[in-house]
Amino acid sequence: MDLIQKAKIMDKEAVNKALVRIAHEILEKNPETKDLAVIGIRNRGEFLAKRIAEHIKKIETVEIPVGALDITLYRDDLTQVAEQPVVKETVINFDINNKTIILVDDVLFTGRTIRCAFSELIDFGRPKNIQLAVLIDRGHRELPIRADYVGKNVPTSLNEAVEVKLEETDGTDEVLICQKK
Repeated sequence: MDLIQKAKIMDKEAVNKALVRIAHEILEKNPETKDLAVIGIRNRGEFLAKRIAEHIKKIETVEIPVGALDITLYRDDLTQVAEQPVVKETVINFDINNKTIILVDDVLFTGRTIRCAFSELIDFGRPKNIQLAVLIDRGHRELPIRADYVGKNVPTSLNEAVEVKLEETDGTDEVLICQKK
């Protein structure tokens, strides 16, 4: 899909501030951190999860487990994504039973990615609860899913796309609104 950049809505500083705020909100809602874990949806959610965990460590001087979830095989549109989808590794090196899981993704759109993530997480165990943190909520839900923690709400049209760029994957931190060609 070809995209034309319309606007930069977040720069490196804004992304960092949003993640610090999300970390504070997570701690406010979950003051007991011993059963807290953060799991990011690959690709960018994984890096956002690591950053949130780092911010929590700076705030509370406690290290919480971090994992990464690859939902590729759980997608309901697998055949539409690619002829040969690339499956990456899910890495959860801790027991999720009775834990509060903070599931992290970059953009919340239709809710289908999050539904897939829920299905995969449940295959790993039974968390006490799952809370959702996203950098961007752009609306247009197709499923009844909402985020508990949002970096920025960005109303968009269906002809627009939200592009999140992170230092770890793209060499820069920014969020762009792009027009679909």
